Amino acid sequence: MIWAKRLVLWPLAVLAGVVTLLLLAAWIGSSIPRNSDWTEPDAGIEIMVETNGVHTGIVMPLVTEYKDWREDFPATDLPASTRPYTHISASWGEREVFLNTPTWSDLSLPTAFGAATGGEGLLHIAHYVRPSPSGTVRVLRLRPKEYLRLVGEVEAQILPRRSRAIYPGYAEYDIFYDAPGRYHIGNSCNQWTADRLASAGVKIGRWTPIAGGVMKWIPKPDSLDNSSR
Repeated sequence: MIWAKRLVLWPLAVLAGVVTLLLLAAWIGSSIPRNSDWTEPDAGIEIMVETNGVHTGIVMPLVTEYKDWREDFPATDLPASTRPYTHISASWGEREVFLNTPTWSDLSLPTAFGAATGGEGLLHIAHYVRPSPSGTVRVLRLRPKEYLRLVGEVEAQILPRRSRAIYPGYAEYDIFYDAPGRYHIGNSCNQWTADRLASAGVKIGRWTPIAGGVMKWIPKPDSLDNSSR
């Protein structure tokens, strides 16, 4: 009987140990900065970094003098195509997770394991009307040259319209597109966000598989900082 219990508990102990090591590695990796000498300018193009606690995305103005995202992500692709959108949110993730888990409670162990070991990527684009800063949607200012680098990084993830399929989103204002890249534990959705920001020159963690590893580098709104004092 004792041996039977050990046989059951041993795999669980190994799994717990692996998860603990991964979390520790994620904490360490996300604490090592890239672009360590970068400072946020007092003025510039305002973007936002958003999170739902698990997944992160980059929110950008729909139209600026530097980029008009309507050319790549037209509102006509959306069910709610006539709203006065002002921003888009761009993020990347694993196809099966994106398409088959409308809520995190729908995420199954086989789907999660498949994503961690390798899966096809999808681009998730949400359209917003005047998004407001909050603890989960944080403003970040970029210099024009930095924003242009960010735009270039996102553009590199966009397939030609004739070569990409479109998939329904979770609501009337978001959509999925085919995108290049393979998702795995070393190249996760949150790593995608961090890599785009790092390429723009922003100070961000080196390995950020967890959303918190991205968001800890993005300052909270002043109003939230003051309210917590």
